[in-house]
Amino acid sequence: MNERHDRGMQVRRQVLGDAHVDRAEAQKSDFDADFQSLITEAAWGTVWASDGLSTRERSMLTIALLAALGNFDEIPMHIRATARTGATAQDVAEALQHVAIYAGVPRANHALKLAKATYAEMGSET
Repeated sequence: MNERHDRGMQVRRQVLGDAHVDRAEAQKSDFDADFQSLITEAAWGTVWASDGLSTRERSMLTIALLAALGNFDEIPMHIRATARTGATAQDVAEALQHVAIYAGVPRANHALKLAKATYAEMGSET
């Protein structure tokens, strides 16, 4: 591997937690190994590792972008990550209000439902 990959793995573990990353790594195969390396280096080793924004801010942006684009499958994972990034449930609610105005109420509404369910699973109050 390389330095960017190593840094990406470190940041990925900080944000998503060891258990999540260990499960993902255990499921990796020859078929998706290159894709997993790309994500680790580009998303985690470049974007998330940058000093330009805090992990709290990145967390809020990521959830808002996932919702705005209708990429709902990863929202619960990123809601769980807020326990490590410092983004509060109120931060997420505020970000999703922006989604409602700028990308559409149905997407924000669905993301809110996913967030509420995930926070409930986590034992957090919303």
